[in-house]
Amino acid sequence: MTPSATTATASAVTGARTRTGGPKDDSNLLEHIVGWTLVVVLAMLLTQTGLI
Repeated sequence: MTPSATTATASAVTGARTRTGGPKDDSNLLEHIVGWTLVVVLAMLLTQTGLI
């Protein structure tokens, strides 16, 4: 095998392994909604306990 063929094969193998099983990239809206909900709930908890 030539060095360029070996490099292409190695990059194809590592490219297939880069996914970690996390959420898909198209769930950006849901991620923002859940994040802001967490911020609001945390702010309400801190306000109710008198820490703010």
